[in-house]
Order: sequence, then structure tokens, then C-alpha cells
Amino acid sequence: MTLDPDALRVLDMARAAGGKPFETGSVAAARAAYNASFPTLQGEHEPVATTFEQQIDGPNGPITVRIHRGIDALPSGAPALLYLHGGGWVIGNLDSHDEICRLMANLGNAVIVCPDYRLAPEHKFPAGLEDCLATLRFMAENAVDLGIDKVRIGVAGDSAGGNLAAVLALLARDGLAPPLATQILIYPNTDARQTSDSYRRFGDGFGLTATTMAWFRDHYVRTPDDIMDWRVSPLLAPDLAGVAPAFVGLAGCDILADEGAAYAACLQAAGVPVILRQWPGQIHGFVSMGRHIRAARQAVVEGVTAWRHFEGSTSTG
Repeated sequence: MTLDPDALRVLDMARAAGGKPFETGSVAAARAAYNASFPTLQGEHEPVATTFEQQIDGPNGPITVRIHRGIDALPSGAPALLYLHGGGWVIGNLDSHDEICRLMANLGNAVIVCPDYRLAPEHKFPAGLEDCLATLRFMAENAVDLGIDKVRIGVAGDSAGGNLAAVLALLARDGLAPPLATQILIYPNTDARQTSDSYRRFGDGFGLTATTMAWFRDHYVRTPDDIMDWRVSPLLAPDLAGVAPAFVGLAGCDILADEGAAYAACLQAAGVPVILRQWPGQIHGFVSMGRHIRAARQAVVEGVTAWRHFEGSTSTG
């Protein structure tokens, strides 16, 4: 598969920088390297109407959340998204995906809530998931104070954040989380077995490698048995029927491409409305590389457009 020229340029930049793979060092070193690199890749941080942070209660202690209100969002009854950042459950923070949250807030005339959920290996599965669930409950329970419509709350995330978003959608379907209007899954992790063919095709030389992804997963799970838990591998859930309508956006040159496509296919087979969009020449993480990859903004625009489409379909029956 031919790489998009923008993606190839980013890969060339990474090779020229000479950074070491995360798995060759400590978690602290991986976080430091990632925190130093993502500001050079991110796209524009759009101004929004308001941004503030607060702490909320969670089962494992306080959780810091960042809340953006889009420039044209209604002061009350606005749609809202819970955005869960990527980073393999090990890296990432409130700043690493801030440009995506701001863009979604403005495009959707919406409120975007992003939690600084607990990371592995200090906090293994299901601690991060529990923080995300607590944040969703906070949004539903405080909808009036937040100026959002509790029946128009959706969930979104990329990579490991897409994994967490997909799991929340299943929990919501089962009545274990507040109802969701939509789910936006950007190159999500859906199968922690890591055996799909895209791991072979794109396992090295395309950014996120197979060995790095295994390193992330092994820090996240408590034991190998967790790999088969659908809350880690939502592709293994026995039934996907009844979950929120989904936008699934995939990068073609990505080790997660096949499991993302498989999850979209399973959602469709279960009767869930799905909009699947694939960017054939893109690499994992491209949506967070808007400074260099022009398709990054397009992917966010299409995700928000799908969200609005699902809302319109629901309101008209």
C-alpha cells in the first residue's frame, strides 16, 4: 500500500530524530519522549468559547477533567462528547489530544469533556476504564450545570481511547453506564490478541510497531486472561446489538487496521448504524498530526458529520 506523502514525511522526520522505541526503555522515558514529541506534530489549537478544568470523584480517587465549550455551542442543552485520548493506556494526557477536542467542540457546537484517566502500569485494567465510566456518569448527572443535553451525550476516542469508548458503548447498552447517542472510534484497539494480518503487513516501519503495541498491552493487562475479556478486547463481546451508532475511522497503513474493520463489520452485522471511513495511505495516529498531515482535520470533520447524521436519523425516526 502506498503511503500518503504527508505520512511519509512524518515517518522520515521520526527516523531523522533517532528516537528509541518505547519498549527499549522505561515507562517514564517513554512518557518523556512522547511529551516532547507531540507538540511538534499537533495541528492548530483552535480558540473555543471557554475551557476549564475541575476534579471529579472516581472509584480510584479524584479525576481531573478538561471541558471545552465550542464557540457556537448553546449555553444550555448543547450536545456533548466524552473524548478519551489515545496512547496505549500508558502515555498521553490532557494536552496530547487537546487540538482534537477543541476542533470537535467548534465543529459540533458542542461541549467536549476529556478526563485525565489513570494510566498503566501504575494503574492496570480496569482502573482507566473506571475513570472514564465515572466521567460519563458525571456528565449525565451534572448535565444542567454543564449546559448539555443528557440525551445527546456521545463518546469518542482514538487508539486506546477508541478501545475505552467502544467498551463504554457496550456498558451503556447493558444499562451499566448512562445512555449514549453515538460513538466515534478512531483507529480503535478492539482485539488485544494482536493476531490480525495487519500486524504482519505493517508491524514495522509505519510508526506504531507490533512490538510497541505488545509493550503497551502487557503494561495494561493484569494477567494474560484479561486479553480475552471483552472489556479489553471488545471485538470478543458476544453481542454488539443495541450499542450506539458508530463512526469508525481507520488508517490503512496501521497494525490496527484489520481489527478496526472487523469491529465495524461486526457492528453492522448486529444491526448497528455504522459509517466506516478508511484513509488508505495513512499511519496510526495521523489524526493527532495535523501540523504535517492534511487528512487529520478531514478525519475529525467526518467524525463530527457522522455524529450529526446519527442525531438527525434518530430524531426523525
